[in-house]
Amino acid sequence: MQLFTAVLATETNTFSPICIDRRAFEASLYAAPGEHPATPTLCSAPLTVGRRVCAEKGWTLIEGTATWADPAGLINKATYEGLRDEILDQLRAAMPVDGVVLGLHGAMVADGYLDPEGDFLGRVREIVGPDILVCAELDPHSHLTAKRVEATDFFVVFKEFPHTDFVDRAEDLWRIAVDTLEGKIKPVMSVFDCKMIDVFPTSREPMRSFVDGLHKLEEEDDDILSLSVIHGFMAGDVPEMGTKMIAVTNGVPEKGAQLARMLGLQLFANRGCHMMEQLTVDAAVSQAMVSAAGPVVIADMWDNPGGGTAGDATIILAELLKRGADGVAVGTIWDPIAVQICFAAGAGAEIPLRFGAKSAPGTGDPIDGRVRIVKLQRNAEMRFGESYAPFGDAAYIRLNGIDVILNSVRAQSFDPSLFSVMGIDPVQQKILVIKSTNHFHASFSKIAAEILYCSAGTPYPNSPAQTPYRHVRRDIWPMMETPHGTEAV
Repeated sequence: MQLFTAVLATETNTFSPICIDRRAFEASLYAAPGEHPATPTLCSAPLTVGRRVCAEKGWTLIEGTATWADPAGLINKATYEGLRDEILDQLRAAMPVDGVVLGLHGAMVADGYLDPEGDFLGRVREIVGPDILVCAELDPHSHLTAKRVEATDFFVVFKEFPHTDFVDRAEDLWRIAVDTLEGKIKPVMSVFDCKMIDVFPTSREPMRSFVDGLHKLEEEDDDILSLSVIHGFMAGDVPEMGTKMIAVTNGVPEKGAQLARMLGLQLFANRGCHMMEQLTVDAAVSQAMVSAAGPVVIADMWDNPGGGTAGDATIILAELLKRGADGVAVGTIWDPIAVQICFAAGAGAEIPLRFGAKSAPGTGDPIDGRVRIVKLQRNAEMRFGESYAPFGDAAYIRLNGIDVILNSVRAQSFDPSLFSVMGIDPVQQKILVIKSTNHFHASFSKIAAEILYCSAGTPYPNSPAQTPYRHVRRDIWPMMETPHGTEAV
């Protein structure tokens, strides 16, 4: 067997002012054919797992380009087309192949392309023809369009949010692909449109039990090859945005369709109950400051660079400064200009500095003060599961007793190593302020005495009923209360 694999991924917040070009992909991950490191990243696990699987089978795996850009706003048109065509040319050169196994995200939007993955997958299908296996792993915060479903034999999606299982799901993807190529199974994909927009953290109920139930169904029923939930990405203003349920079965499409519908309606029945409780800035800071145990983690959940925002909001920090809080560490505030100034001044210097709140309305006001530069770090990175996430040149500054990390590469707060790499012991802090919606939970929950989810400002469109969408359909919840009519549970 000869197979082709490649990775083309990012998550696009169409409301974000942070437009990106090829430099953003090269800054996050750009690996030419055969140059991807052994450690998988979020969307490249199909490539690294495929190396092992094909070696074990004695098959040939031809690697194309693997590239990923951290979530941001609209992608430059020439950048998308250039990366797309680069991979498509590599696929043409690899022909004939027995299968194509891809790593995608699924929430990409480029200038002139509301459905880049649909465009890309459609072109892949044109090259390989109708009978060659095409499959991909997706992030659940993606858009499952009809064009993508038509072009692809099956998708496997991360089940967990936080996304701790991207390697496990890549294993599932390859297991189904191998069994298909060896003639043991005939995968058929069924999709149900849940007609809703919601957020589904698996770190809490009711989504925890729902995902556990999916695993149980897969284990107990030989007809079921994979079950996946496309959560949707509410910051992506595209026509087919929303939650979908996928059932991949072994040649029983009627059963798959029935199962996808049943599970999709279960999700819909719990609409509005999945999201964690959100506190106001005043309530979150008050609760954190009176806590007897530490560290208390305040998650600035809607200024999350993992959702395409800048990560430069200052609203929570301003409140802490106003109240004279101490024992506080903030990680991070994105401000490349302030970082450059700090590097020019040098570690140990005390300088007047303005930082933060430059990207957009709803992020607060810039912070002004005389700061001490405690530490400077080139090319800083934090852990993210088995891999690392870069946050660029970074400066650790102290202002009125509060420690703040300024970073030059946008990144959400995945792991406490964000602080320790800068010389801050996170366990010794009373309060940690981080930028993340839920990915932080897997690691920060291990050290946190308490976790508070704070809704501060409006850097992210987090209220779908009020979001000024231009392309999203209106016949879904919460824009419509009963889109399924009497069919809803």
